[in-house]
Amino acid sequence: MSMQEIQGEDYSIKYDRESVTVTFIGELSLGGPAEYAPIVELLDSVANPEPPTITLNLKKLEFVNSSGISMLSKFVITVRKKKTIQLLVLGSNDVPWQQKSLKNLEKLLPTLKLELE
Repeated sequence: MSMQEIQGEDYSIKYDRESVTVTFIGELSLGGPAEYAPIVELLDSVANPEPPTITLNLKKLEFVNSSGISMLSKFVITVRKKKTIQLLVLGSNDVPWQQKSLKNLEKLLPTLKLELE
């Protein structure tokens, strides 16, 4: 199986093993770390074999709460500790929160590639 998926009421997260891409769609407004745990486990399972590149496609993630931003930030720090992974984050200029919040991820991981379209 090359596609793994987590689905909630307002969101879906799909992991494509072949392209090592995690795509977030919808609105992530879960209630804290416990509710984000399945997503954290998925992201950790993507990073653990230390692929050369991981892509986070956030273009269709219309909303994320502070707990979601925290989860993404912790994942970026996890990638930074591994030192061998290039992290590519795809975002959209049409989604208001992304311009400011995604740029903050670059501060956590200077090698992060951010592409806003």
